[in-house]
Amino acid sequence: QVQLVESGGGSVQAGGSLRLSCEASDYIAGLYCMSWFRQAPGKEREGVASVDGDYSADYADSVKGRFNISKDNAKRALYLQMNSLKPEDTAMYYCAAVRSRWCGWEANGYTVWGQGIQVTVSS
Repeated sequence: QVQLVESGGGSVQAGGSLRLSCEASDYIAGLYCMSWFRQAPGKEREGVASVDGDYSADYADSVKGRFNISKDNAKRALYLQMNSLKPEDTAMYYCAAVRSRWCGWEANGYTVWGQGIQVTVSS
């Protein structure tokens, strides 16, 4: 079972940028879908961005134009570049993966999760 480890979180002021990384313990070329989710206190976990096996990306409306997801199979890594950050982006961010052609927003569909990393955006 592949394991995922996130890094790159932290605190930033509104308007700033952060880059999250997710390193996989095995080559991720065979993992058809990899995504970033986030969960704020008192809220449900929500999908932020996904990239499928064909490198096709999808984004939640709330982050379109501000976030960019990318995958580097050679480095076994998934990235999330977050720009123009807002206080409402504050949450625990999770990397997730599933060996499937499906690549949706339902958290229950993912079989592998990282431990999460905190992102805090102050106003």
